[in-house]
Amino acid sequence: MDWGLANRLSRIIRPETGRTVMLAVDHGYFLGPTSGLENARKTITPLLPYADSLMLTRGLLRTSVDPQKAPPIVLRVSGGSSILKELSNEDVTTSIEEAVRLNVAAVTCSIFVGGEYEKQSLMNLSRLVNEATPRGIAVLGVTAVGKEMVRDARYLSLACRIAAELGAHVVKTYFCPDFEKVIESCPVPIVTAGGKKLPEKEALELAHNSIQHGAIGVDMGRNIFQSDSPVGMIRAVRAIVHEKSTVDKAYDLYQSVLHTTANARRNVL
Repeated sequence: MDWGLANRLSRIIRPETGRTVMLAVDHGYFLGPTSGLENARKTITPLLPYADSLMLTRGLLRTSVDPQKAPPIVLRVSGGSSILKELSNEDVTTSIEEAVRLNVAAVTCSIFVGGEYEKQSLMNLSRLVNEATPRGIAVLGVTAVGKEMVRDARYLSLACRIAAELGAHVVKTYFCPDFEKVIESCPVPIVTAGGKKLPEKEALELAHNSIQHGAIGVDMGRNIFQSDSPVGMIRAVRAIVHEKSTVDKAYDLYQSVLHTTANARRNVL
């Protein structure tokens, strides 16, 4: 593997554990001002010390992240449709030259296997691999799932394998029953998506199950920044991913941070 590419991947995936906690805050590119990200800088800043990498768009990176405090960046470079339209109708929105200027560790786009614009999304991924890899920038393929798609091992194995075959260095997908089959059939590392907001303990169980069944990490967004204690939640997720914590111990950590923060607020008032 090219030295620069290996170096960038090692920024995202911690060498000492071989795992990663990614923080996804790229929702606004199709959802607009997502709950919890209305003031993105206020939400993101306290979480930066605990994220191994940050997934977001160039606009949010420029306006809402201090360059002196930023973790490695996974830059969302696909878009073109809002939640009001067909989401699979995406294109590449950001040039590789821009990614180089922003000093990102990886670029990412979604693929919509089985979607209306399947081929277009797969060609977007291929284009990124063609342009990013020679520059030592990693590519993360995201297996987006439409309303009509079933999130089972058969479908996700298909989508993940296609992403890997097209050259993605890492794939982000969903946890599902028989997840080992997805892992075994994909020749590149997999991180799992947090998906919709869950109760905190359920989200921690998702992170734990993902790691236990072969994922190298998680890429969570709403289950962190929409939590009652975002800092407590990302610290709890880190305990599971990097410290092999049980769900119960991680949940105790979350509650401890939540209560400490609540007490501090009351003292201020």
